[in-house]
Amino acid sequence: MFPLETFPIVFLTALFAVAFLYASVGHGGASGYLALMGLYQIIPETMRPSALLMNIVVSIIAFSQYSRSVSLNKKLFLLLVLGSVPAAYLGACVTLDATIYKRVLAVILLIPIIRLIGFSAKEQAQLHTPNEVLAIVLGVVIGFLSGMIGIGGGILLSPLLLILGWTDIKQASLISALFIFLNSISGMIGLISNGVSVNSSIYIWISVAVVGGLAGSYFGSQRFNSVTLRILLGIVLLIASVKLFLSV
Repeated sequence: MFPLETFPIVFLTALFAVAFLYASVGHGGASGYLALMGLYQIIPETMRPSALLMNIVVSIIAFSQYSRSVSLNKKLFLLLVLGSVPAAYLGACVTLDATIYKRVLAVILLIPIIRLIGFSAKEQAQLHTPNEVLAIVLGVVIGFLSGMIGIGGGILLSPLLLILGWTDIKQASLISALFIFLNSISGMIGLISNGVSVNSSIYIWISVAVVGGLAGSYFGSQRFNSVTLRILLGIVLLIASVKLFLSV
């Protein structure tokens, strides 16, 4: 395990790539950051707050870029965050055994892997009016799980919005970015209230994530697509998922 301040350039380069690619689809990248930290055997107590902090800055960057060309569906967004924000706080207060945490994260990582290698949900030709009760329930479930694991929930929310036919791809990205931002803040508050601290060396990681997020969200909002890079990231996440699941 490396000290945070002496992490190799390979790690920082991969961190940039994660922020770039996730921001390109309106996500903060927490699941990718967690996967990388898992590969480098960082403990969960460091993984969760670190991923959430990077998630906060990258997701708001992604939202600001997408909001220039897409109008937010305010009603749907409010329904989703009504329960997700308090649920994310409660989820962050749950302390999981390290082995259980890593295995739950390993399963969650399968979702972005599927999306990155090309088997993602497609937007429907005709959109449907969101079911208000279902939207609130989904927000609560995703929020709680997000806070417990240390993600913003975008990797869970985006495909559901498309499968249910509630939004198109651009609107899903915009909603997910702001959803991630608020849930990550709520989760971070929950961690802090539970006595979790942040290593000051994380700020170099945040700087790298910000640069990657700025570049990725810009190109993503302009319909940028790089199949090869997404597949490579998917392979990295798959390796991390297997490693986390098998770790004891």
